[in-house]
Amino acid sequence: MRDVATAVCDLRHRPVNYDEGQAPPVVVDGWHQDRRVLVLGQERPGEPEPGGVVETAGALVNSYEFSDPRILRAAYHLPGDLVGRDMLLEGRFLVLRFLIGVRITDEHNEVRTGANGPERVIGWSYRTLQGHLEQGRLTYEVAKELETGRVEFRIIAYSRRAPIPNPLLRLGFQLFGRHTQLQFYRHALVRLHRLMQAPPAPPAPGPDGVVRAPSGAERGRFERWTVRFTHPGR
Repeated sequence: MRDVATAVCDLRHRPVNYDEGQAPPVVVDGWHQDRRVLVLGQERPGEPEPGGVVETAGALVNSYEFSDPRILRAAYHLPGDLVGRDMLLEGRFLVLRFLIGVRITDEHNEVRTGANGPERVIGWSYRTLQGHLEQGRLTYEVAKELETGRVEFRIIAYSRRAPIPNPLLRLGFQLFGRHTQLQFYRHALVRLHRLMQAPPAPPAPGPDGVVRAPSGAERGRFERWTVRFTHPGR
């Protein structure tokens, strides 16, 4: 397999693998639409506090620390802008590893009207690239209700299976893909809640300029026997 830095760089040549005009909210048939919410804590009413819940959670979300390394890991270049960042994801299931790409297309830092009044929302969204096993958009955001001080982490997504030429991969994704996706959401909420109690140091790029996230994830004892798939897409 090529080195990780080269694989991340190669993602820049891959387009998004679906038409946004044929996705939610324009078209909803055939798409999964998900929303998961975790209450992170409380701040004083008003804009986010320096060093408070929002700032701490935002740093963990931006660096992809919340991801359960048993299910999904990421590699991306630093330094660099958040919008336009390509991320090489390694999906993990049993002894299989799937290398897939996404691109961060939106950064959020704005005041919106929420269910309980105005909210300051920070976060980002990525879209899937050619070769991904899925098609869709996923948003991670931290939101603070400005009148109450309540802070939430939200995962908001729409997705569907991409065309998969390999029959073995196609069958495996049909059987386990959705289950693994929902498991990832659950674990991300649990992991972020735990990390908020003792946030790790910000991740640092290696000598090749690539960050491996989440930080501190070690190779499993059986990984020497794992099988890796890179789905070229169409």
